[in-house]
Amino acid sequence: MMRESGFFGLSDHMKRLSTDGDPLEVLGRVVAFEAFRPVLEAALGYSDGAKGGRPPYNSVVMLKVLVLAAQHNVSDARMEYLIRDRLSWLRFLGFDLGAATPDANTIRLFPERLTQAGALEALFADFDRQLKQRGYLPMGGQIVDATLVAAPKQRNSEPEKAAIKAGKAAAEIWPDAPAKAAQKDTDARWTLKFVKSRPAADGRPQPDIAIPSFGYKSSIAICRRFGFIRKGKTSDGARFDGRMLRDVVTKDNTASDVWADTAYRSQANETWLKAQGRVSRIHRRKPKGKPMPAHVRRSNAAKSKIRARVEHVFAYQKAVMGLFIRSIGIKRAEAKITLANLAYNMHRLIFHERRQARA
Repeated sequence: MMRESGFFGLSDHMKRLSTDGDPLEVLGRVVAFEAFRPVLEAALGYSDGAKGGRPPYNSVVMLKVLVLAAQHNVSDARMEYLIRDRLSWLRFLGFDLGAATPDANTIRLFPERLTQAGALEALFADFDRQLKQRGYLPMGGQIVDATLVAAPKQRNSEPEKAAIKAGKAAAEIWPDAPAKAAQKDTDARWTLKFVKSRPAADGRPQPDIAIPSFGYKSSIAICRRFGFIRKGKTSDGARFDGRMLRDVVTKDNTASDVWADTAYRSQANETWLKAQGRVSRIHRRKPKGKPMPAHVRRSNAAKSKIRARVEHVFAYQKAVMGLFIRSIGIKRAEAKITLANLAYNMHRLIFHERRQARA
């Protein structure tokens, strides 16, 4: 037998959500979303409404929608449903029960407008400024790494693959099939992801396993002290990690040390770091055909204890946030990854604020 809800049933239910610790209430309290409004308004250039028409949704509210989408990595249609379905989401976004909420098309177009205006990087940089103002300065050096973000796999013939590698657009490759061309991602690339294999039963080491992967590459630099992503760059999945070092190393870290794995070690990168006043803590490679010297092995092991911290960022984004590229084209992939980096930094801020409150 179902019990009838009382007049204050909804209010009591929301109070219980708050008592149980609604994470979105914490997010709204810790992150100053209103501080993003100047960047959003400047990028969107909304009219004053003098010509009439339906007014746009509040830009800060739409940014919150993008943060929710990044945290849960759901499609635009799914976001439309979840906003209407979840009371905690409605409260976080400031919508009344039964009020009009953004549809899938509105949710899809909003980040595209921000991308066209170059505002997503500005929003990421603006939040980094907020972190610095709150005392979270880039300290202790920086750790650089990259991860492959998967995208829907493409099935193309050899001539089509050759045309994609030659830089041709989808419309040029499939001129007689515009619907097919619209579903083809010519920016993402295949690459081999190497995974360490387990030793054999007799203890002998086994060669690494090469797994073909398709998608984009997210390169980041985090500060060692607080673990925030300070800079990020998106490229195709086949781009060599070492080529991205100069795109993500920042100049404002209070310590000069830069940690990275062996993929980033090259004479050019070492020379560039030195010219920037940075100290290389990049792993050294094993000499070809020779055993690893003991002092190099010990040095790499010490560096690994620090460098491994960046892996926690990628693990959280993929395991908890479910980071995956559903869109087509590197611009949209860059927007997706930038929003994921922004959402991660917000999660990290909550972690530090809670730790300070317990201290």
